[in-house]
Amino acid sequence: MTRFALFSVLLMTLAACATGETAPLRPVSGYQLLSGDQLKVSVYGEDELTGTYLIDGQGEIAFPLIGSFAVTGKTSAEIKQELEAALANGYLVEPRVLVEIANPRPIYILGEVSRPGEYPYSEAITVLQAIAKAGGYTYRANRSTVYIAHTGANEEVKYKLTPTTVALPGDTIRVGERFF
Repeated sequence: MTRFALFSVLLMTLAACATGETAPLRPVSGYQLLSGDQLKVSVYGEDELTGTYLIDGQGEIAFPLIGSFAVTGKTSAEIKQELEAALANGYLVEPRVLVEIANPRPIYILGEVSRPGEYPYSEAITVLQAIAKAGGYTYRANRSTVYIAHTGANEEVKYKLTPTTVALPGDTIRVGERFF
């Protein structure tokens, strides 16, 4: 990293701290599943086990042969490994499983946007792209900050709005009103 780039990162960090703003969100490494997500599970050569499974309020899916299977807080790769191990334990010989997220939690956009509401989450969507999905800003919108409540959080957090601020699955994004 060049000295200039390092100096720029340091200045941006100091500026964020001085204004009381939180640094922009970073992309999540590995989508962690929660209630309301849908999984598509494919078991090679076993059509009766292949299907779409909804994660219930207890964070489980009802999987044939195995029964209730806890998936909350796990990634699809972790679930794949656990399903393969469970199916290999007396049910199938060398099972090959593919786990995909069929329908992630939606994002919610409120406040000073043209069409507030629920919108489907897409991978690596930024907050600005989410606002665009909601029809853009109203004339009263504060275009420099945004308030985000992450899934499971008790409070919303104020973020400086940048082109790289990432929306996460299940986020509630609120665009506030600017002061004249």
